[in-house]
This record gives sequence, structure tokens and C-alpha cells, in this order.
Amino acid sequence: MPKTKSKKKGQQAAKPDEPVLSKKELAAQKRQAAKERQAFIQTVTTAGGLGAVVGIALFFAADVKLAIAGGGGITVLWISFVYPYLALWLFTIYMPFAGTVTYWIGGGNAIFQLAKDGFAFPAMAAIFLELKKKGKPIIIPKQIQKPLIILIGFVLATLFVVNLPLHIASANPPTGPMARKPPEGKFFFMGILGMKVLLGYIPLITCTYYLIRNKKDFLRFTRLHVVLAIICCGLGLMQYMMLITGACKGTDHLTGDALFKATLDAKCLVGGSLVYSPSQGMIRLPGTFVAPWQWAWFLIGNTFLTFASAFSDPSLIWQLISFLGMALVFANAVISGQRIALLLVPVIIVIMLVLTGQLSKPARFIPIVGGLALLIVLSFILFPDVIQERIDSTVDRWNASPPTGFITEQAEHASHGQRPLGYGVGRATNSTRMFGETRLIETYYPKLIYEIGTLGVLAFLGLVTAITVTSFKIWRSLKDKVWRSYAASFWVFIFFISYQTYYYPLDVDPVAVYYWMIVGLMLRLPDVEREDVEERAARELDEDENAKTKKKKKRKR
Repeated sequence: MPKTKSKKKGQQAAKPDEPVLSKKELAAQKRQAAKERQAFIQTVTTAGGLGAVVGIALFFAADVKLAIAGGGGITVLWISFVYPYLALWLFTIYMPFAGTVTYWIGGGNAIFQLAKDGFAFPAMAAIFLELKKKGKPIIIPKQIQKPLIILIGFVLATLFVVNLPLHIASANPPTGPMARKPPEGKFFFMGILGMKVLLGYIPLITCTYYLIRNKKDFLRFTRLHVVLAIICCGLGLMQYMMLITGACKGTDHLTGDALFKATLDAKCLVGGSLVYSPSQGMIRLPGTFVAPWQWAWFLIGNTFLTFASAFSDPSLIWQLISFLGMALVFANAVISGQRIALLLVPVIIVIMLVLTGQLSKPARFIPIVGGLALLIVLSFILFPDVIQERIDSTVDRWNASPPTGFITEQAEHASHGQRPLGYGVGRATNSTRMFGETRLIETYYPKLIYEIGTLGVLAFLGLVTAITVTSFKIWRSLKDKVWRSYAASFWVFIFFISYQTYYYPLDVDPVAVYYWMIVGLMLRLPDVEREDVEERAARELDEDENAKTKKKKKRKR
């Protein structure tokens, strides 16, 4: 056989569809990479130096926690604006641990609660400025432009027609014995924060679309979420083990109402407030998040994400890792004490098996169903008291207040005496309580009716409907089974979150972020599929040419 020529030093093997680079081009690439590394180091050094100066000043002027928040905040803001796409990756990684950082490092300081936005908002601003400079579309997809503008119009109208007069009246209350006192609060600032909660993460659609440039970025994103789910769920299991072994006290030693109330004094290993009173059948664990119900929605959201990777990832290794993620999500749904997680996680898996076409693949479907059945049986064996308590609690809660009746009651309550523009943006949003008293409405769309009125809710429904329809069309337009399976999983998530109204996951982490990012991810799928098809076609063509070359060589011999 003829000897193959060895590659010269400095040359790289090119992919079938990539041109071979000359020595000059390779050298130019190396110089450019070196310049980029140097610029990054300079930026981090400068931002870190300024952050250190601010932190030292705050340390002497205030305390350690404020020094960490101030110094770290300056550094993060600067780097996020200069390197927006890196900031989005860091934002995605940091968010599931934000509750742990807030309470274990920041002691519950409000500044630490906003730390994640130090990654997100400067990055979004920088990306939008770059897109405007380059003349690229900012609102993606086009189908949401009109609904989004209409929604913003109604929200701004409520802010200036309802919130602002209330703010002025509260600041200058009328005097006199017969004067009616207005509610107390800084309602305009409440409205600004309420707008941030309602609309603040919508730009993530566009930012995620441009963040995911190709197939490699797409898989990096989905696999990152699998890794985060495994880490967080692993910490959740450790939290539970520390409680049942007594390493953490929980709340079972308390008396009276304290046995049933989540408290920060009982926080364990990670996350924030929890309830652990097994003697009373009361368990509510927060995992790595601030509160238990946020953990429940993290588990629900990651059921979709781990399922998508488990059945669609091109790599067998990552499929197995994703199945591990699914198992850990299910295990935490069992031990977390959250009724909604225990109910929805298995239901979502069954629905996804049907809609993604996995039932038509017996060789794959049967082992998965068997594995899920085994998990359920093991859960009953290992945690019989927990599961029985959850079942009894769910049945009791359903009998006392069925979800349909509860939602209807909340809607009627919120609509009573309804005004065209509502009672004010943010006035039923938990995170705005720092500016005044808020109203407790535990379902999402009734909450929106109270805040921005019926017309505002119709505008919001128009926006999520445009997103849902556009995503559905993308799903049905894909031809490749791998990307079509991803799209099916994402669309079910988008549809589910768009119209569900039980509690308000679109108000807080993590779903308030995941929803808009997955919409952007969905919009990029047609390009990812096109790239993958072209790569495979080029690879097959190259293999055919190699095969023909080998045949010719054999004939010559």
C-alpha cells in the first residue's frame, strides 16, 4: 500500500465542507484569537479593579454583604455589556443558584435577588444596540410585532393613567375630616417593577435567537440545561437526606402554626425557606431556589428540557445523561412535597411520549416505560409516607377547592368592580411589595385582569397565541426526525405555559426566563436543521468520493 503523506506542522484537517486554510490564514486566525483573549483579560481586569474599589469603599461605609453586592455588581454589569453573549450563558448558569446565593451569601438582601439581572439586562441592551447598528431585525418573529406593541401600549396606559395618579395622591393625601384617604404606596415605582416582571424578559426571544448561531450552540444550550438539572436535583436530594438524618433541624421541633409555615431559619444546605414537619405530614422543600413553589416549577420546566434531550440528542452518551436528569427530576418531584410537581411531571412525560411520536418506536418506548414504572415502584418503596401524604393532600385540596372552581373564584374576585385599565401595574405582583401593599391573587390571568384590565389581558393572550401558532408552524415544517422531536417538546412547553393560569410561573424564575428563551431557541430550529442536513449531505458526498477513489486504486493494483 502507498504511504500517506504526514501533515506538516501547523496544518489542520478541514471538514468536508470547509476550505483548507493556508499558513498565512492560520497565522492570522491565531493573531486574532490572541488579540481577543488579551482584550477579554483587559476588560475583566479593569471591571474587576473598579468593582474592588467600589467594594472596599462600601465595606468601610456599610457592611461586607453590601460591599460584595456593590463590587460584584459593577464588575458583572461592565463585563455583561462588553460581552453580552457570554453574559447570557452565565445568566443561564447562575439563575438556578440565585436563591442559594441570595440567602447563604447575601442574607436575603434585595440587591442579591436582582444579581441575575446584572447579567441579563446589560447583555440584552448591548445586543439590541448591536442589532440596530447592523440593521438586523430586533423584534423576532415578525408575527409578534403587532401583539407586542398593543400589549406595551395597554401596559403603559395603565402605568400613566392608573399608577401615576395613585402615586401622586398617596404622596399628597387630601386633608379634612371627610376626605377619603388613598392607599399608601409608591405606585409609579411599583408599576415600573411590575412592567419589568411582565415584559422584562421578552427580549430574551431575540437574544436567544442570535445567541444560538448553529447546531453546536443549540446542543450546548440543551445539554447545559441537562447538566444544571442534574446538579440542582442532586443538591435537592442531599437537602432531603440532611433533613431526614437530622443534619438539618427542619421545622418538626416547632409548635403551633410554625409547624406549617416555611421559614428561612430552617434553610438547609441550599435554597431558602422550607417546611419539614413529617410528623404533621407537611413537607415543602425549596431545592436551590428561594421558595418551594419555584422549585416545583423548576422541576416541571426541566421535565420538558431533559425529555427533549433524552429522546432527541444525536449523541447516545448525552441521551443517557439526559435520562439520568429525567430520573432525578422525578425523584425530586416525589420528595419535594409539592403537589403540582408530583402530579404534572409524570403526566407531562406521558403527553410528550405521545406528541413526539415515541410510541411508534417500541424498541425505545418499552424500556422507557419500564424505567418509569420502576422509578414509580421504587418511589413507593423508598418514600411511602411522603407519596401517601402527597396523594392525601392532593385529594383533600381538590375536594376542598377544585382547581377549576379555585380559578373561577379568583377570576370573579379579580373582576369585581373592574376598571377598563385595571387597578395598576404590579399591584398584585409579589416582588413589588417593597413599594406598597399588594393584593394576593394566586392565579395568573385573574392577576393580570386585576392589574391591567380585560383589554390588557386580551392583548397578552394575543401575544402568547401568536408565539404558540408560530412555534407550531415551525414544528410542523421540520422534516428531520431529530429536530422535529426537539420542536415537539418545546412546543408543548410553550403551549402549556402560555395558557396555564394556576399560580404564576411567568412572574418569577425559572419559567419566566425559560419560556422566552425556548421561544428564541424554537425560532432557530429551521436554521439548525438546514445546517445539519447540509453537513450530512457533504459528509455523504465525501464518503462516496473516498469510496470511488479506493475502488480506482484497487483496479490499478
